[in-house]
Amino acid sequence: MKRIAFFIVMSLFTLGISCGSSSIKSGETIVSIKTDVGEIKVKLYDDTPKHRDNFIKLVSEGFYNDLLFHRVINHFMIQGGDPNSRNAQPDIQLGSGSPGYTIPAEINPKYFHKKGALAAARLGGPRNPGKESSGSQFYIVQGAVYRPGQLDTMEISINKQKKDLMMKERFQAENSKFAKFQENNDRAGFDKLVAEITMQVDSIYDAGQKFTMSTERRKAYSTIGGYPSLDGEYTVFGEVIEGFDVIDKIAVVKTNSANRPLENVKMKIELVK
Repeated sequence: MKRIAFFIVMSLFTLGISCGSSSIKSGETIVSIKTDVGEIKVKLYDDTPKHRDNFIKLVSEGFYNDLLFHRVINHFMIQGGDPNSRNAQPDIQLGSGSPGYTIPAEINPKYFHKKGALAAARLGGPRNPGKESSGSQFYIVQGAVYRPGQLDTMEISINKQKKDLMMKERFQAENSKFAKFQENNDRAGFDKLVAEITMQVDSIYDAGQKFTMSTERRKAYSTIGGYPSLDGEYTVFGEVIEGFDVIDKIAVVKTNSANRPLENVKMKIELVK
């Protein structure tokens, strides 16, 4: 009987890990996101204080109550926090609303887009070079589980993108020199400068810029899952500690072409501690 009890305890312990459970430390802020399909509890990180304090402020003011999860994509994430979603008509496209301000990025490399990660939405592209976050919109990652080989391929792809961007910036900085070589039909000078820039980028990149996925990150993405390609691009400022099944329930609701649920999924957010 003791042996059976031991295996039951160990099985429950393993199940808790596989569902992405997380310990709560004394003093950490916990919020409850109540929805039509269940409750999600999230802890906020203390080392993303601007995002933590802003979220606490909005929650305390009742800002999020009756807003919608207005953008839902299965195997990716569920997004809410647009003030325009309150009492929004079914044919209204949502996602552009805000409280009128942004938050400076607090992208911490130790936080990543595992399943249950709470992150701030933001305007993408060159119009937001500082990766500033929306003042209110957030998303919770659902993602998918990745095989080790897929993570290897993703790591190679991320490194290629980063190196290509670095090369592009270097070429743009030397644009006037390249223009002069072309004007003088100096192919040798042109090729020499290309070789010099390539060597510089390779040296700088290999010395400290190369991206390597940590063991912790690989374990999370290959067990509970997530969405690795967002890492380093958006501020992750908390994580789900209860209600992973609720994320899955919301993620599979039927949506329109703009990924808005056909039936409203409302939220009510409260401070727990």
